[in-house]
Amino acid sequence: MKKFLAMILALVMSLSLVACGGSKTEQKPAEEKPAQTEQPAAPTEPAAPAELTADDIEDNMTSADGKYQVAFITDVGQLKDKSFNQGTYDGVKLYAYQNGLSYKYYQPANGDQATDDDRYDAMKAAVEGGAEVVVCAGFMQGGALERAAKEFTDTKFVFIDGWSLGLDNVTGIAFKEEQCGYFAGYAVVKEGFTKLGFSGGGGGTNDACCRYGYGFVQGANAAAAEMGVNVAMNYSWQYGASFSASPELQAMASGWYESGTEVIFACGGSMFQSIAAAASANDGYVVGVDVDQSSESDTVITSAMKGLSDAAQWACTKAFDGSWSEIGGQAVSLGAAEGSTGIPTETWCLENYSVEEYEAQFADVVSGKLVIDADFNNLEQDYSNLTLNII
Repeated sequence: MKKFLAMILALVMSLSLVACGGSKTEQKPAEEKPAQTEQPAAPTEPAAPAELTADDIEDNMTSADGKYQVAFITDVGQLKDKSFNQGTYDGVKLYAYQNGLSYKYYQPANGDQATDDDRYDAMKAAVEGGAEVVVCAGFMQGGALERAAKEFTDTKFVFIDGWSLGLDNVTGIAFKEEQCGYFAGYAVVKEGFTKLGFSGGGGGTNDACCRYGYGFVQGANAAAAEMGVNVAMNYSWQYGASFSASPELQAMASGWYESGTEVIFACGGSMFQSIAAAASANDGYVVGVDVDQSSESDTVITSAMKGLSDAAQWACTKAFDGSWSEIGGQAVSLGAAEGSTGIPTETWCLENYSVEEYEAQFADVVSGKLVIDADFNNLEQDYSNLTLNII
């Protein structure tokens, strides 16, 4: 995924609100990288040195004056979840480090059972700790964020996976997850998998996960139609309300694999751990989410990715370079046209579907030739080549 380019104002809109495993043949990594579509006349954000990655930067730093200028409030789950939290905080760290700013993360009390009061307390602690910008991850932050933003009007808030709150000191950033879900569903069927699963987080109330899932279904059906094959998919929100790993989730995934499911889209943070464990025990495969999760398990066939790190860096840039007015009080929705949705190519392991084919499909989405439906209320429909089993 290329570095995120600064957003053209025309993209700003109100929202309503949300590594490599084997396939059926031996896998070989490919070295190709995807063609990137540049936005004309768009200024770029400050770039990190080529050798610098988020892993090179400490999660915890000590500020000389005890103040931390850029703060991150985690979503449910752990900071190092190799997914949503970690991907977003990577952007916060990179921006702060590159620009000589102090940074700190805050985890709301009570973990997966955190309340709006717990999230507000974390935001309040960040502001009192010197935060000029607070990046909040996850749609569950909405209520607490609105309260904090109204109280701390001199602080800028970035709402990742969020929407417009109508407050000048808040920007909401969402993604077109239906696109990367589509890319992943299309890819695994082209690779030869016909028995799929989707296990989503948020209990079906998280718009981002709903878009991921609906896109996955559409992509799988499209590939199956092109190939003249039929695909079956188990589809469930069970055991994912908290986005956490659990014995119950692992048992469900194991049951699916034992009954013939070949690959499951693990769409929900730490849920990945349970599904990858089930896949490993049953010679199954996994589609990762949010970031390239290929390094986390050799069961991962591909990942549906969105530009969490780049989006965080872009918004922080706006907060500190004097251009916050371009996004404050607004919401943006980022997709392939901005390089913010896709599947990874640097760790490509698919043999029956090539990077070049994916790049062509990506270009079709960017140009508008291929339009993917984002309205997940249309999920329960008749598909030409896919049987959907909603559990």
